[in-house]
Amino acid sequence: MRKELNLVRFFCGMFVTACLLSSCHSMPSLQSSGGEQVTIRELFDGESLDGWEITPWTYRGPVEVRDGSLLLGRGHECTGVTWQKEFPTSNYEVTLDAMRVEGSDFFCGMTFPVGEEFCTLILGGWGGSLVGLSSIDGLDASENVTNSIRRFRNNQWYHIRLQVTDQAIRAWIDEDQVVDFAIEDHHLSLRMEVIWSKPFGICSWRTRAALRNIKVRHPIAAEEGQSYR
Repeated sequence: MRKELNLVRFFCGMFVTACLLSSCHSMPSLQSSGGEQVTIRELFDGESLDGWEITPWTYRGPVEVRDGSLLLGRGHECTGVTWQKEFPTSNYEVTLDAMRVEGSDFFCGMTFPVGEEFCTLILGGWGGSLVGLSSIDGLDASENVTNSIRRFRNNQWYHIRLQVTDQAIRAWIDEDQVVDFAIEDHHLSLRMEVIWSKPFGICSWRTRAALRNIKVRHPIAAEEGQSYR
């Protein structure tokens, strides 16, 4: 009898532990070292366009979800999606994986809010290799101080991380920081091609692209390097 009771207690304990672990894994918020509630939201569920709208460019390519990825077809101009639900305007971080499947222009044009203004992170523009922010003081990514050149391979996933605070815009590709821009008194704006991507959207230009694991974390520390637990 005692042995049977011990077995019951053991399995009950295992069940409770499993439930607690499952609950922790699915919790949408964390606590920062400063005591703030930090929310991590998955913007793409890998199965549908829930929360997204296909951006209505006239000559866009097809948009579909397949095998856990959001696929942007090759059109005669931009092809992309725009987020339709609430999105932060500052002190946030976006992460995603992006891949150029076919083509030779930007495969990830990510438009995002910066306070009351907007800007776009371009990856692979102007013939396939330009990286930068568009636009700063009226100058697009090929003309301002954030531009750099990087080789991108087709059919290779790249992990993208973007941080926006009241003071700066920072971006990484895999482990390499590619943008570290102090906003200060600069004016941010959008090229006409991506106006419909506001407030947050991702598009490609005459290029087939794939996206996955799109997440936003908010708030983040104003200064880079603050730890979260």
